[in-house]
Amino acid sequence: MNKAELIASVAEKTGFTKKDAEKALNGFMETIKDELVAGGKVQLVGFGTFEVRDRKERQGRNPRNPGETIDIPASKAPVFKAGKSLKEAVN
Repeated sequence: MNKAELIASVAEKTGFTKKDAEKALNGFMETIKDELVAGGKVQLVGFGTFEVRDRKERQGRNPRNPGETIDIPASKAPVFKAGKSLKEAVN
């Protein structure tokens, strides 16, 4: 499912117009992004948690020259951890 299909599905389930559903979805994504950038996390009980995790600096292999090792710098990565209800629904 892509973003346009998600907007259409939300509009159908909520009775919103597609424009209103798109505004709501964009607002939702923007709010989550702003919270993660600020260093926080977003917990949706029963659905899951969005948070940022730190990745340590590490050694890796150069894909163009597998014998050569390269340094991969430390970084931050956004992560989603599914909640119990979502896991149960999928399984």
